[in-house]
Amino acid sequence: MGTEWVIFVWIIAFFLLISLIVLIVYQLMCLADLEFDYINPYDSASRINYVVLPEFAVQGALSLLFLLTGHWIMFLFSVPILYYNLKLYRHKEHLVDITEIFNLLSREKKRRLFKLAYLVILLLLSFFWMIWSVLED
Repeated sequence: MGTEWVIFVWIIAFFLLISLIVLIVYQLMCLADLEFDYINPYDSASRINYVVLPEFAVQGALSLLFLLTGHWIMFLFSVPILYYNLKLYRHKEHLVDITEIFNLLSREKKRRLFKLAYLVILLLLSFFWMIWSVLED
């Protein structure tokens, strides 16, 4: 694969990771608004549930991009969060329940903060590999 294509792949991965981070931050903002009573539970849950499946789809696309382009290390780093998302989806725990949102607020925030930290690490790694690819040529 030519250097131009490798850089293009890293730029696509960079923007996919940025979009994932934006979706997670949006969910955290909805949970914070609910915690400080700026928004009602129905609106908060519906806003979060609206972006959960796109988040899972973008994460799957990112992992598939790494797999198909042969970036095995980055693929292996992205697999745990993909597996976690698939596990949540299979057990039907991916959506926020309106009636239990106050009881699970702390857990939902921790879950998203962990995802955010993991995605920031992936973003830094992809940025490193993008620079490495540019300097390698």
